[in-house]
Amino acid sequence: MKLNFEPFPVITSERLLLRKLKGSDQHAILVLRSDERILKYLDIAKANNLEDAIRFIVKINNGIANNECIYWGITLKNNGRLIGTICLWNLSLEDSKAEIGYVLHPEFQGKGLMQESMGSVIAYGFKEMQLEMIDAVLHPDNVKSIQVLERKKFTRVLKGEDGSEMHQETIYYSLRSSDH
Repeated sequence: MKLNFEPFPVITSERLLLRKLKGSDQHAILVLRSDERILKYLDIAKANNLEDAIRFIVKINNGIANNECIYWGITLKNNGRLIGTICLWNLSLEDSKAEIGYVLHPEFQGKGLMQESMGSVIAYGFKEMQLEMIDAVLHPDNVKSIQVLERKKFTRVLKGEDGSEMHQETIYYSLRSSDH
């Protein structure tokens, strides 16, 4: 597994540019991390003000610098608007795997944009980072997210690798590099 995110890997797709978060993203990050429609299924701290958004951006960029995660802002290619985020985090060198996390502003959901960004990030994870597996952990009622993962060939995991039962409050999906 390769962990070196300098220079930062900017990724382009048909309609999107995935780039590093910057201070000027604070307003968009505040919206993404305070919108109840987004937070409904996530176990993250709500951003209450711009200072919270700035602290989040700094924390994420420090994590990237320390090779603890790779985190992209999802922007529209045509106007540069930040509409979401996507990341590979919870990295395991031992198992050569990472967890994928993502949020998309509700205004842009249902347009295939998360499919597009996720496809690019999955390809980066398997090809550039040489991951063997990408996991996703989500709320069982988050039907849209489940659909996104299943379209990308993630499969639901019912038991832990050690055979243990999974938590009922969350569901787990995995994608192996050999299945991609």
